[in-house]
Amino acid sequence: MKNIVVTGGAGFIGSNFVHYIVENHPDIHVTVLDKLTYAGNRANLAGLPEDRVRLVVGDILDANLVDELVSKADAVVHYAAESHNDNSLIDPSPFIQTNIVGTYTLLEACRKYDVRYHHISTDEVYGDLPLRDSEGNGAKFEPESRYNPSSPYSSSKASSDLLVRAWVRSFGLRATISNCSNNYGPYQHIEKFIPRQITNILSGIRPKLYGSGTNVRDWIHTNDHSRAVWSILNKGKIGETYLIGANGEKNNKEVLEMILELMNKSKDDYDLVKDRPGHDMRYAIDSTKLREELGWKPEYTDFKSGLKHTIDWYTEHEDWWKAEKSEVEAKYAKNGQ
Repeated sequence: MKNIVVTGGAGFIGSNFVHYIVENHPDIHVTVLDKLTYAGNRANLAGLPEDRVRLVVGDILDANLVDELVSKADAVVHYAAESHNDNSLIDPSPFIQTNIVGTYTLLEACRKYDVRYHHISTDEVYGDLPLRDSEGNGAKFEPESRYNPSSPYSSSKASSDLLVRAWVRSFGLRATISNCSNNYGPYQHIEKFIPRQITNILSGIRPKLYGSGTNVRDWIHTNDHSRAVWSILNKGKIGETYLIGANGEKNNKEVLEMILELMNKSKDDYDLVKDRPGHDMRYAIDSTKLREELGWKPEYTDFKSGLKHTIDWYTEHEDWWKAEKSEVEAKYAKNGQ
């Protein structure tokens, strides 16, 4: 592979993948296709060599543009998505269009030109799991787990996954899927849980915690996610689904209190707000297949250290997020969150 199209490559996880390719695979040229919605940011690609990274501002729903870009590509890695659960509860329409129809548009172009396709998805398609029992035992999501999405967002991602599987089976598309747990790290939009808490503290705003904070997420550093996607793209078996996780289960209360501690604040210096409708209780990923078949393993195994690195990044890059902070908090306040 010499030419890769990365959709959503100016967003959080996508831009980190572009940085990973540039830093580790000097023979690859990347074309980023990004609509530059509020979640996409040119600054996420700042400093990357122009002879190796090209930004095309456009929509994955634009079939002519997608056709033009895919016709010149060896592979497409599809990160572009509407991805915020709260937003999907307010207005599901963009999630249906981007996550379902947009994926269809890409699949058809890749089928037409026989281009390798990798689909980035989420563990949220599986719904949620019960909390671990008193002895710490609890089930995890596996590639064969039943889909049971809870929100318009996760339902739209489940739909897109099923489209990929159908195109593999019906048309022989050379495609793979990965479902990843919650990412954290640099360039994540401040509407998301970890950067929202960090930037609240940096802005002198008391952090907010949904419900009782017992909801569990399985955290993975975005750099580990990028390495996993590269492994799947190059070594994954066509038609297979790989789950990406780093055994990073933490409940939201633990994470917030760790952030407060790392930022030299009292661990109880936050407010409880009403819970989100349909809030999934627990996610946990079994990444055995990825580790055993492709030899991947996470490098960021110390969550506290990775969190400190993330806090430092937002502290040092206030110019990256400051202008949007008031607008983001106003939207949450409107919904009592």
